[in-house]
Amino acid sequence: MRITILSFGIAKDITGKRFLNWEMTAGASVGELRKSLVESFPRLAELASVRLAVNSEYVPETLELSENDEVALIPPVSGG
Repeated sequence: MRITILSFGIAKDITGKRFLNWEMTAGASVGELRKSLVESFPRLAELASVRLAVNSEYVPETLELSENDEVALIPPVSGG
């Protein structure tokens, strides 16, 4: 199945793109997607925490993805 990945902040710097089209097997979970992304972009594992939001909502890693889902990679933010 195909999903769209949106990368923000340092996650965008690591992936090199704002938008990625990603292929996963049917029934894959958010956790499996995270693992697949880290395999392709090992520097993602160096981030303290990256939240994944599916279709604009934070979800558990066990959520099963669906065809054409939009997944946002949201790195930790800091500021002052």
